[in-house]
Amino acid sequence: MDSALAQAARADRLGEIPVGAVLVIDGQLCGQGFNQVISRNDPTAHAEIVALRQAGETLGNYRFPDSILYVTLEPCLMCAGALIQARVDRLVFGARDTRKGAAGSVLNILESPMASHQCRVTAGIREQACSSVLKRFFEKRR
Repeated sequence: MDSALAQAARADRLGEIPVGAVLVIDGQLCGQGFNQVISRNDPTAHAEIVALRQAGETLGNYRFPDSILYVTLEPCLMCAGALIQARVDRLVFGARDTRKGAAGSVLNILESPMASHQCRVTAGIREQACSSVLKRFFEKRR
């Protein structure tokens, strides 16, 4: 989660909502990303999507069985759908998103038997640190 927090700090420096993600397979970093929606003018440039894209380039594949995605904030519905499509094995996230979270807070699409793939979810890892980064970001803007 420290690597994901470092990615979130990169987003914060650019004025993006500070969310970071890293994809790991067998202990190896395969992709990393941070929110870049504003700087790329791309509504899909969430940290998770950026990390998955980088992993795809690194591995030469669009599926990542046996992978773990660490992300500082619970994924939204778009990102959760991307994890299903990528066949990510496990999601580990820090802060819950009680407004848009799709990994247990509002919806739980990742563990739904209706989905074509289930992704195990571990929530609340380094929750205080992940929440604090977001809280500081939004306090500066108010």
